[in-house]
Amino acid sequence: MKPTCQPMPRGDVKLLGGVFNDRFHVNRAYVASLKSENLLQNYYYEAGLRQSIWRCSQFGGTPDDGSDRHWGWESPTCEVRGHFLGHWLSAAAQIFATTGDAELKLRADGVVNELAACQEKNGRGWVSPIPEKYMDWLAQGKPTWAPHYTHHKTLMGLHDMYVLTGNEMAMAIAGRFAEWFHRWSDGFSREQMDNILDVETGGMLEAWADLYGTTGDARYLDLIERYNRERLFGPLLEGRDVLTNMHANTTIPEAQGAARCYEVTGDERWRSVVEAYWRWAVTERGTFCTCGQTSGEVWTPPQAFAARRGDKNQEHCTVYNMIRLAEYLFRWTGKAEYADYIERNLYNGILAQQNPRTGMISYNLPLEAGARKHWGSPTNDFWCCHGTLVQAHAMHNSLIYYSDADGFRVAQYIPSEMSADWRGVKVRVRQEFDPRNGHVGVTPEGSPWPAAVWRPSSWAVRMTVSCAAPVEFRLLLRLPAWLSDRARIWVNGQEQRVLGEHGAYEGITRAWHEDTVHIELPRAVTLAPIPDEPETVAFLDGPVVLAGLCDREVALQVGDMPNPAWILARDNEREWGNWLQGYRTVGQHEAIRFKPLFEIVDEPFTLYFPLRSEKPEPGTER
Repeated sequence: MKPTCQPMPRGDVKLLGGVFNDRFHVNRAYVASLKSENLLQNYYYEAGLRQSIWRCSQFGGTPDDGSDRHWGWESPTCEVRGHFLGHWLSAAAQIFATTGDAELKLRADGVVNELAACQEKNGRGWVSPIPEKYMDWLAQGKPTWAPHYTHHKTLMGLHDMYVLTGNEMAMAIAGRFAEWFHRWSDGFSREQMDNILDVETGGMLEAWADLYGTTGDARYLDLIERYNRERLFGPLLEGRDVLTNMHANTTIPEAQGAARCYEVTGDERWRSVVEAYWRWAVTERGTFCTCGQTSGEVWTPPQAFAARRGDKNQEHCTVYNMIRLAEYLFRWTGKAEYADYIERNLYNGILAQQNPRTGMISYNLPLEAGARKHWGSPTNDFWCCHGTLVQAHAMHNSLIYYSDADGFRVAQYIPSEMSADWRGVKVRVRQEFDPRNGHVGVTPEGSPWPAAVWRPSSWAVRMTVSCAAPVEFRLLLRLPAWLSDRARIWVNGQEQRVLGEHGAYEGITRAWHEDTVHIELPRAVTLAPIPDEPETVAFLDGPVVLAGLCDREVALQVGDMPNPAWILARDNEREWGNWLQGYRTVGQHEAIRFKPLFEIVDEPFTLYFPLRSEKPEPGTER
């Protein structure tokens, strides 16, 4: 399978100052803070290796009473204990591939060495934090909480350690563990295996496809066929909605598995499964204003959201995994609509569900009026979303730049720098938000805009393209679907004729050498109605959802044709050298301030507001 475009290698993209870089480093600090012996605790227990002895001999520590160990879902009494280690290994591998963080790589290599010791002690290739009998229970139909889910995390972390850091031992461990599954699954009929797969299998299909793609070993093709989720994929291919009220994050990883199977086998049926899943998960179903989904971890009915707002909307795992699914489709098609989807989920899910101060996760993003985010703790929760948290904030730089047959495309507007080789010439692309967003009265040299006196109503992006020698290629710039007017682009101060439409691209082909590109992306506050209750709306500023700072539902008075400019005015827009993104209501019975949802930490907030067909007070129209 030849994709339309490929992401740039992680080590070739560096994040620059801004919210994504800040969140990356908060996450890195949390990943580094966790002790290796505590991450491994459940693997030791399963292998019969005493943690306190290991701590003394390997780290020079002393035995303790266990009070600083990992609890919650990592507690030795939890049936999915140990799942977090795989997420941690994956995050550590991604961070190393991005930054060359030698300290974290050394820690992760040490963890892999200990997993090898556990595997040897267990025998038969078993390297898991839970006992083999859980798999027997699963086959017998006895209740057990998702053992495959836990195993997948281990396989995922090991594979990422091999691919992203070159750890050969990690691949050897994964191969021996896969042999266990090959033997175990060999004795089941198709019906028996389908019954087993009806219990959450996590990303096992993707794990086998990854291992096949890396090794070419035919045994993984056997496992791909055995783990084919036909009871889900078949009805989807028949055009049936089987997702409504189904646990969402049980199935999204299975769709990711189908995506990876298509990439490593070229079988078009796998791609058809992914496209059918996307149709019923997104296209036909729609989304909340955040572009996220789910209520109580299940898919809502298509276009029916009014009755599903509560305290358990938008499970973080679903946001992360749907971004990954969208990224598969983006690679295959290059369509900007998938990059738009990713962007909105990055701001209103990935950023919005991470505490910017502590780096902790909000398992859900509540959409009820007067909601509060509930933050996890560093060592006492370890929910599934705790695991996708550390991976999500390690991947930001992998979503920005892509290469194709004609050059490079910019999928996300995130301050960063890309280094690449194009036809033997070293190329560097650096993007930053334009300094006109800074000091009032100062016009940056080469900028086509005058200095801003008031908060700019557009994203202003400055790109510098530096090549070791003149070389021709095409630079594709995404024109987001949220644009409020036609984008404007200047190359070396000369305005270009923009032909691309919203939700598409503008391509610039030239011999690049030392060039500057200025991009103006106009934005405005827009309304996002609930499909089945259109008189109830949320507010977006470009792709960013605005949260009202109020602890209850408040009706807003508007005219017969609601205009966001009549409802919200800029508020508290300036702080030293920075523009702030606040708003406030005007012409209402009570004042409500708004700010980006991803900036909310502990305040009560409301996203959806009923509109009443009353005219604004005289003099407040804008």
